[in-house]
Amino acid sequence: MTSQRSVVVLAYSGGLDTSCILQWLIEEGYDVIAYMANIGQEEDFEAAQKKAQKIGAKKVVIADLRREFVTDFIWPAVGSGLIYESRYLLGTSLARPCIAKGLVAIARSENAQFISHGATGKGNDQVRLELACYALFPGIKMLAPWRLPKFTKRFQGRQDLLKYAVEHGIPVPVTPKAPWSMDANIMHISYESGILEDPAEIAPSNLYQMTLDPAQAPEQPCYLQIFFKKGVPTQVVQIDTGNTVEDPLELYQLLNNLAGKHGVGRIDIVENRFIGLKSRGVYETPAGTVLHSAHLDLEAFCLDREVLRIKSYLRDRLADYVYNGFWFSPECNYVRKCLQNAQDNVTGWVKVKLFKGSVFSIARSSPQSVYNQDLVSMDKHGDFQPEDATGFIRTHAIRLQEFYRKNTNDD
Repeated sequence: MTSQRSVVVLAYSGGLDTSCILQWLIEEGYDVIAYMANIGQEEDFEAAQKKAQKIGAKKVVIADLRREFVTDFIWPAVGSGLIYESRYLLGTSLARPCIAKGLVAIARSENAQFISHGATGKGNDQVRLELACYALFPGIKMLAPWRLPKFTKRFQGRQDLLKYAVEHGIPVPVTPKAPWSMDANIMHISYESGILEDPAEIAPSNLYQMTLDPAQAPEQPCYLQIFFKKGVPTQVVQIDTGNTVEDPLELYQLLNNLAGKHGVGRIDIVENRFIGLKSRGVYETPAGTVLHSAHLDLEAFCLDREVLRIKSYLRDRLADYVYNGFWFSPECNYVRKCLQNAQDNVTGWVKVKLFKGSVFSIARSSPQSVYNQDLVSMDKHGDFQPEDATGFIRTHAIRLQEFYRKNTNDD
């Protein structure tokens, strides 16, 4: 009587790494379910499915998570204003908990004992995927081949994988692989590793896929009116054509298309990985950049000054949590709810101008705004008493005068 084989759900991309991992797991005696999450990446899912079946996957599951990714992950990030280290809009970081939810759902329904992935031992994704899976399915076990000595002694890198693929009849790309690593979804494309590992080297001009070179972008700007309700994008209007989109997925796709044509959303940065390493990454986030800019403008218009400052502090904490893989943690849930409360009055619209790689907010309106045109006007006093400013200035001057007096006497 033979013992029952353990079931593994593999986060499968159809690429060289996960295809070889699929074959290796089968060799190790596992029944493997290949799980592919469609989060908006350009992928031939049918070809990848056939490839996984040919290798020997027990089952192949392809899940369209694009809408869920937008509404349940990107929208909360927009409302919270999430941006890691003031520059990175967290496109990969937000995708991982979305994928993990799908992996866990399949693992539960198929009574799997393990979840596996192809993330490397130096990167952030191993942390994000595994923490999310453990949080959602405490009893699950994780298999990370790139951290297992049995696997890493056999496979040093890509050349060993290619040799293994040929030996096992696994189809490999017939064209040379781009000399960098790429991760894509509907929110962004990230590029790192390979020739990008030297921060002193300029990224090749042919690297970018979502955005046009700003220098080659149209000479005529694009004007958009973006509507928000409680911090969530609800409608985009192309001002020149009147084209209006409200469906969340279609809205995001439209912004990606328009912003990409105008070269919006490129950054080239060195960032701090959670694991303790610095890495150089090049990112394209066209729609995300437009929404972040418009939302930031509307927030400043609608929120009380002190609420905005507290929210900015909490935003940075939440960005760290998301980047580091703690989307499903108690601290992340708590801070996210706090930031959601701050969005109650962030309702209105912002008009933006897209031009040569930049986003400009050029007008805004909100029924919840705390902006008082009569009070702030330079043409009339309104309810403001100019003489009150004298005491305000003198009170704040006391501290400066005392500091100056003390330092002058010490000299």
